[in-house]
Amino acid sequence: MAAPAPFNAADLKRRMTGAVEALKHDFGGLRTGRAATSLLDPIVVDAYGAKTPLVQVGSITVPEPRLLQISVWDRGLVIAVEKAIQQSNLGLNPQTEGNVIRLRMPDLTQERRKELVKVAHTYAEKARVAARNVRRDGMDQLKALEKAHAMGEDEVKTKSDEVQKLTDATMKDIDAALKHKEAEIMQV
Repeated sequence: MAAPAPFNAADLKRRMTGAVEALKHDFGGLRTGRAATSLLDPIVVDAYGAKTPLVQVGSITVPEPRLLQISVWDRGLVIAVEKAIQQSNLGLNPQTEGNVIRLRMPDLTQERRKELVKVAHTYAEKARVAARNVRRDGMDQLKALEKAHAMGEDEVKTKSDEVQKLTDATMKDIDAALKHKEAEIMQV
């Protein structure tokens, strides 16, 4: 039987931080009243026979707080970019002038804001589950080390407490990010 891997607290911390970073990235795609280039991150365009991220076919700028502007580099892809935006279910209506596409951010209704808050809660729960899975992996690792007599009972208890503190701190970060995003979405 192989000896269990040594306990690596830094790896657990990295993985939990990754869950929070993934959550913040997901939140970037949630539309608030303001224009943000990250809103277009999930959009892929049929370009040159392949699915290509929008950011690889043009430059995206925010000339005004409620306006996104895409300068498509290849004029032949303008229609494909328009089509991808319309199919993205972001509720954006592209206006094209040559190889420049403008996207005005429509006002959010109260009902749409509430839907976005629900989506934000779903993203936060996904991050919480990821953090709990990392915690479980850490605890399993400690139990295996104790069972193999590679670590003493007292040391396992100390390390378990560290893992729990790390988990609690990560949950606080997730809750803080959710609260901030919720306030941003509900701001009129």
